Amino acid sequence: MQDLTPRFIRFNQKGFTLLEVLVALAILGIAVTYILQLFSANLRTISLSKDYVAAAMQAEARMRQVLDDDQLNEQSWSEVTSEGYRMDLAVSNVLADRTDNLTVKLLAIDLTIHWQKGTKEKSLTLRTVKLANKAGSKL
Repeated sequence: MQDLTPRFIRFNQKGFTLLEVLVALAILGIAVTYILQLFSANLRTISLSKDYVAAAMQAEARMRQVLDDDQLNEQSWSEVTSEGYRMDLAVSNVLADRTDNLTVKLLAIDLTIHWQKGTKEKSLTLRTVKLANKAGSKL
């Protein structure tokens, strides 16, 4: 009997077929692409958090300066720092009707810091209250 299978078809060959190699490369390419996308997303998040931390430190330092002012009154103002941050501050008297008979007043302080990141403007707001002397009275 004569063997009718062509010489190039051998069933007991060792190794991978071209199709198996292509499928493995496609799966490997998809996995590498996914890992690189996760890595780049993490880098963007780290960069964004660095900006927020720097802005929060600037805002907190300015808030401490405002809180240390013994002559603080109701007012609002805006200022620009040398680092390029714009700060909007507002001091308002809260619960005035409840503190009329007292020698102190309650001041609400709002500080909003703005900065540019690329083409977008980012902002962060800090709020606190301060118990202060009314004009002409001492604690």
